[in-house]
Amino acid sequence: MVNIGFIKMGNLGMSQVIDLILDEIAARQGITVRVFGTGAKMSPAEAAATESFKQWNADFMVIISPNAAAPGPAAAREIWKDVPCIAVSDGPTRKEAREALEQDGFGYIILPSDPLIGAKREFLDPVEMASFNSDAMKVLSACGVVRLIQEELDKVAEQVAAGKSGKNLELPHIFAKPEICVEHAGFANPYAKAKALAALHMAEKVAQVNFPACFLLKEIDQICLAAAAGHEIMEAAAQLASQAREIEKSNDTVFRQPHAKNGTLLKKVKLYEKPE
Repeated sequence: MVNIGFIKMGNLGMSQVIDLILDEIAARQGITVRVFGTGAKMSPAEAAATESFKQWNADFMVIISPNAAAPGPAAAREIWKDVPCIAVSDGPTRKEAREALEQDGFGYIILPSDPLIGAKREFLDPVEMASFNSDAMKVLSACGVVRLIQEELDKVAEQVAAGKSGKNLELPHIFAKPEICVEHAGFANPYAKAKALAALHMAEKVAQVNFPACFLLKEIDQICLAAAAGHEIMEAAAQLASQAREIEKSNDTVFRQPHAKNGTLLKKVKLYEKPE
C-alpha cells in the first residue's frame, strides 16, 4: 500500500482536486490518501500544526500552497524534510529559487498559470472567490495542468509500489509553463490546442494584473478596478478552455486517461470506446 499525504496551506485553483486526481472514481487499489488542510491561512503557525500529521507515516508528501517561498510553506518543508516531499505552487518563478528547492531535496511542480486571486476586502467576497476558483479550475483541467500533475504523482507512487523509498525516490522538478502543460492535454485539433494555450497564457497574466491590487495600490477605485480586470481575464480564459474542449467533443476526439483498479493508466478517445 502506498500512503500519499497532502498538506493544503492556503488555496490555489489546483488545491480543489489535487488529492482526488489519483483515484477519480474511488476504485483504485494500492494507494491510500490523507489530507491535512489549514484553510485559507498559510503562516508558520499553520505549518507547525502539520507536524501531528506525521503519525500517519506517509510514503511521500505533497504540499500545495501559494508561493512556496513564503514563510509558512518554507516552515512546513523544514518540518517535513525527512519525508520525500513535492511542493506544488504558483511560485517561486526564479530559476535560482527553484534550484535551491532541488538542492534541499524537495521535488516541485511550479504552476505560473494557477493565478493569484484578487484578495482584497474591497473587492473579494466568498461568492467572488468561489466563482474565480471555478474559472481557474476550468483552465487547469481542460488545458493539461491536471493531467500533468496526475501523471507526475503517479510516477512517484509507482516507484514506492516497486520498493523504492526515502531519498531513492525520483521527485519531479518541473516549471510548468503553458507550452509544457498544453502538451499533456491530448488535443487532436490544432485550433482547440491553440485556444487552450491562449487560456493558459491568459491565466498567467491574471497574477500580473492582480498583484498590484493585492499589494501595491492604495486607493479603493484603483484596487477594485485592477482586481475586477484580473477576474474578467480569468473568466475569459475559462471560456476559451471550454471552447477548446467543445471542439474536441464535436470531433469525438476528447482524450481520456482513467485509472484501472491497479493504478495503470488506460486510454480512450472515442466516446463509446472502452478504455484500454
